[in-house]
Amino acid sequence: MPSLSQGMIAKALRSPRRALLYGLLGPVRYRRLMADVDAETRAEWLGKQVRETDDVRAKFHLLSFHSGAVQQTYWLGVPLQKSPLDCWIYQEIIAELHPDVIVETGTDLGGSALFFASICDLIGHGQVVSIDIRQPPSITHDRIEFIRGDSTSDDVLAKVSAATRQSARTMVVLDSDHSRSHVLRELDRYRGFVTVGSYLVVEDTNVNGHPVMPDHGPGPFEAVEEFLLEHPEFEVDRTREKFLLTYFPGGYLKRIA
Repeated sequence: MPSLSQGMIAKALRSPRRALLYGLLGPVRYRRLMADVDAETRAEWLGKQVRETDDVRAKFHLLSFHSGAVQQTYWLGVPLQKSPLDCWIYQEIIAELHPDVIVETGTDLGGSALFFASICDLIGHGQVVSIDIRQPPSITHDRIEFIRGDSTSDDVLAKVSAATRQSARTMVVLDSDHSRSHVLRELDRYRGFVTVGSYLVVEDTNVNGHPVMPDHGPGPFEAVEEFLLEHPEFEVDRTREKFLLTYFPGGYLKRIA
């Protein structure tokens, strides 16, 4: 049985049985199993939520997020766990900005890092720095550098600083621990890496009832609200929500000064 990582320990505190399955099966097979196991219960709960929601966009958001499809979304065979619509927006941003470096917190299984690197391949420019507290995935790509550690630790930030030192255009994506306090720390410590005209994207601002997972507790959405009160150099770019469905509502932050 694989050893427990910090992430798996957190899972165990929430659900010991599921943590055991996670350890035995590994992340990919676990996600596939749970998508099937939870299907009936999820369908019943989801039907109730949709019936009680009047807003058409919120209805579709709930259906999309809780359908189980996200857990089985892949980029070149690697689990991605993002809405394809947000991936399309990422592609547009990268093609427009040609960032020298894309910094991502929350590698997970590496699908998003590989996606970013693939788009960089297509435009012929850019590197990806991906950070996670867990062991990096077994993905090899010339444009990707994996860093293991706490995204807000001094050691990791020193490595990010070194990786972006020569970068004229840097973009940051925050997708690790989704608690409000952690996201706020990341926002504070990574905002300085974002160059004027580029983006600081805070993912999964839809949790805690915006409109999904109402029992999550204060998370990315609340962290962004507080952050923007103190940092007028960033503003929400609603044009990046043009498809009407995004898992990052209010999370595409553009640096304007």
